[in-house]
Amino acid sequence: MDQDKGMGFDIATGAAAGAAATLAMGGVTSALYAREDRSARRREERARGGKSAYEIAAERAAGLVGLELSSEQEAKAGTLIHYGIGMASTALYAAVRRRIPAPGVARGLGFGATLWLVADEGANPLLGLTPGPGSFPWQAHARGLVGHLVFGLAAEAALSAADRLLGKR
Repeated sequence: MDQDKGMGFDIATGAAAGAAATLAMGGVTSALYAREDRSARRREERARGGKSAYEIAAERAAGLVGLELSSEQEAKAGTLIHYGIGMASTALYAAVRRRIPAPGVARGLGFGATLWLVADEGANPLLGLTPGPGSFPWQAHARGLVGHLVFGLAAEAALSAADRLLGKR
């Protein structure tokens, strides 16, 4: 029973850590994007059609229930989807991270890199939310990887801090 309570608490803490990590990732990727070469940014915008994968997901989800969203609503719903994915993935990570035999920094970097590879480079094109990886300049891939590494480190740091505060292993 105590293990169940611990797992539930880990999942809830993971969701909160995921929100904080998504915020951190957004700050880093926005700063990197602002400093990118203009031609790389234009190539990326053309590839994305001016919308993020999350905005396209929001548009499709709304369409499934017969709704049409304005651009502003798509952007807001896309942000909610992005945070939801960050929170859900970190909740799962929080449930298993102590079983990964590696230092916290390595776990966090591995988590972030895995999420980048699975989501950005894999699931988004497979689901048709973005074109394939070859459509984007290398800067977009590098920014995404760096952002997800920051995400993983931020998630692990938040979870490790919670562990220390609560006296967990």
